[in-house]
Amino acid sequence: MPGHEEWSDRQEATTVTVDGHELEVAYYDSEALRASEDDGAADDRPPVVFVHGIPTWSFLWRDVAPAVAEDRRVIAPDLLGYGNSAMRDGFDRSIRAQEAMLDDLFDRLGVETVSLVAHDIGGGVALRYASHNPDAVEQLVLSNAVCYDSWPVEFVNDLGLPSVAEETTDEELDAKLDFAFADGLYDDGGHGEFVTGMKAPWQSEAGKVSLSRNAVATNTNHTTELDYGAITAETLLLWGGDDVLQPVRYAERLADDLRDAELSVLDRAYHWVVEDRTEAYRDRLDSFLSEGEAS
Repeated sequence: MPGHEEWSDRQEATTVTVDGHELEVAYYDSEALRASEDDGAADDRPPVVFVHGIPTWSFLWRDVAPAVAEDRRVIAPDLLGYGNSAMRDGFDRSIRAQEAMLDDLFDRLGVETVSLVAHDIGGGVALRYASHNPDAVEQLVLSNAVCYDSWPVEFVNDLGLPSVAEETTDEELDAKLDFAFADGLYDDGGHGEFVTGMKAPWQSEAGKVSLSRNAVATNTNHTTELDYGAITAETLLLWGGDDVLQPVRYAERLADDLRDAELSVLDRAYHWVVEDRTEAYRDRLDSFLSEGEAS
């Protein structure tokens, strides 16, 4: 279980172009790690790409992605404006722009086909990518994902107010993040590294401003405009059953509208289902990915 500093040390970085802006993207890549350790040949199966949401970063997947990477290539980017990716001002951080980032990142890494695993607004990014590139996505896993008109939520909207970046003290922002992470977990034990790691990117002046810009970039139109029926990927809706931010009824709607989708609800889990039910999440994900290989 890597801490957030160790996770950062494992990341690679590259430059992508989005809307004419050259922006650095940090990402975990198990193939690069294996190459650096001279540990085995590259896997010819499509990589599994993990996409986080707001206000998290790729560290969200610290207990899931490395386990999947034991069997195949894994890529987990930090979205633009998040984690160790570019945080400077002056570019779009919407899920439309994040989709363009993924597209360019895949081109730069020589990736043509993927399996996508996504949470929160990362789910919106994945839905957009899968609907616009149906032949490029073999499997799709969505967890408590934004979709239709399910978002943004009040907490995120409030973070995007100009006064948050201009007037919120470090202590006030820390309290807001504690509310989001510590108070947003199903139980209050054993999650210290998760909370510390999730808060770390936002604890600088640049991070505070970037978080506000990320929040104001949430745009419902970017999921209401989608043709969900265009998505052909085999899909697993792996949902935290007690989430009030992205409740199960949206997963049920997705199950009806997507061509090939099944719903798997994990109880005793709020929005941070990956953290609340890590072992169960990992097991169900592994089973789904393995089923796809066998079919």
